[in-house]
Amino acid sequence: MSAQIPIAVRDRVSERAKQALDTVAKFVEEDCIPADAVFEAQIGTGEQRWNSHPAILEDLKKKARSLGLWNMFLPKGHYKESPGFTNLEYGLMAEWLGRSRVASEACNCAAPDTGNMEVLAKYGNEAQKAKWLKPLMEGEIRSAFLMTEPQVASSDARNIEMKIEKDGDHYVLNGQKWWSSGAGDPRCKVYIVMGKSDPNNADPYRQQSVIIVPADAPGITIHRMLSVYGFDDAPHGHGHITFKNVRVPAANLVLGEGRGFEIIQGRLGPGRIHHAMRTIGAAERALEWMLARINDPRKTTFGKQLREHGVILEWVARSRMEIDAARLIVLNAAIKMDEQGPKAALKEIAQAKVLVPSTALTVIDRAIQAFGGAGVSQDTPLANSWAGIRTLRLADGPDEVHLNQMGRNENKRGKEVADKIARQKAKTEELFKQYGVTRQELGGNIQATRYGKN
Repeated sequence: MSAQIPIAVRDRVSERAKQALDTVAKFVEEDCIPADAVFEAQIGTGEQRWNSHPAILEDLKKKARSLGLWNMFLPKGHYKESPGFTNLEYGLMAEWLGRSRVASEACNCAAPDTGNMEVLAKYGNEAQKAKWLKPLMEGEIRSAFLMTEPQVASSDARNIEMKIEKDGDHYVLNGQKWWSSGAGDPRCKVYIVMGKSDPNNADPYRQQSVIIVPADAPGITIHRMLSVYGFDDAPHGHGHITFKNVRVPAANLVLGEGRGFEIIQGRLGPGRIHHAMRTIGAAERALEWMLARINDPRKTTFGKQLREHGVILEWVARSRMEIDAARLIVLNAAIKMDEQGPKAALKEIAQAKVLVPSTALTVIDRAIQAFGGAGVSQDTPLANSWAGIRTLRLADGPDEVHLNQMGRNENKRGKEVADKIARQKAKTEELFKQYGVTRQELGGNIQATRYGKN
């Protein structure tokens, strides 16, 4: 809540945003977290899970809208559809949303809809916005984002093979996609699809395009839903989908042929920040569960409560420090995005994308360890949280891709810093001469004597 905003960024948060943050926190703590288990129960079991639309979610949406908690993610100054919050302000709200399974969707701030809405708001034409963005922003439909493919190494998006071929006033799509998150939901009505429209272009970054595909277009087959460490994430799901001669009006192309990389980079930057801040929230909740466990008087080992074991208190202390440090990394990236745009903040976004999931997994794992067998079961939210966040080390580009890019960029300073160190060493030698001293290192002893004297 607003009283907990880090002092380093507090003066950047408006009074309106502080009030909204307090409202979000109260809504999540008092309404959404208690509703998580009910949502799961209403989904049910078996195949019906993929046709479920829990009533409690619609009730939460109505309450969220009545509280003014709707579409908070579109950043101020970048979208005319924005509700008026900055990336920094929404980031603080997203942290609270990340504590609950249902909270993000209840506020119409759930992935992949957020990223898809940003694509349509930033790059879509007026007709595309009217047909797809408006119902998404109203929460009337949901969407999926289709980029990754099973037969290629999709961590290098240049490898994508989905064919997007022009045929008169249509494009024809052929290929397959997987990890199509959101495709399992019966309310999913539209896919944002990336494929190759010009595979022979000499510029490998101009071969791809992005196109809007109705989910019920003929020729689309959903073969299965992929599980995440055994969790199916119904009814949201992660689909393995094939396209066979799927015809889409040419008017559905976003921005223009060959603009796919540009669009996707614009989409993924803010999305990574949203993921990171929700993940901070999940880590905070895991720490709370750990604190509850280690203070449970029924749980004693070797004659002591868990909190009385030094290693447990070290886990708590390290978790507190790591969460707080990770949060500042994310908020720093959000500020740079607000001031200079996502493209200028690529380094800071990558830092958050890599650091935060790893930090959260460490915290959640400690909490699981404190709970013992219960920690890996369905009796706490920890196992599900760990599984979901583990995927973030792969989603939106695996850690290694970001680390490699950051390493290359940082290494560009190599010659500059080597020259600086050489200059500093030369200056040191000049100072030794100026002050008439020298140094001799004899077994760790440093002796200083005047030049020319014993």
